[in-house]
Amino acid sequence: MPLIYKICPRDLWRAAQAEGRFRGAPVDLADGYIHFSTAAQAVETAARHFSGIDDLLLLSVDADALGAGLRYEPSRGGDLFPHLYGDLPLSAVVAVADLPLDAAGRHVFPAEVFPVEVFPAGLGGPSA
Repeated sequence: MPLIYKICPRDLWRAAQAEGRFRGAPVDLADGYIHFSTAAQAVETAARHFSGIDDLLLLSVDADALGAGLRYEPSRGGDLFPHLYGDLPLSAVVAVADLPLDAAGRHVFPAEVFPVEVFPAGLGGPSA
């Protein structure tokens, strides 16, 4: 099962659970699709778009469960990023983990749901 990742404020995820579907964050709604990252992209996404922001969650999503609405499209630097056109079905979310900040203000990705081999040297490695 290929996984993609969504960095999400805790309150937004709680609202999605109460509603029974995830429509996306304000930036997703404005862009017309839900932004995701691959494992290789998530650390940089956190640093670039969520720097210093606390109370975030890392959603691990089964890409195969998203069907034809999932497209890989060029974004920063020409990298292909996963974009979902439509709501994220909650059933596609296979894990939800806290994404805390370390003492330097970088996000600490949880080793239990995130592959260790994707971390650039010195950039927010997984929690022990």
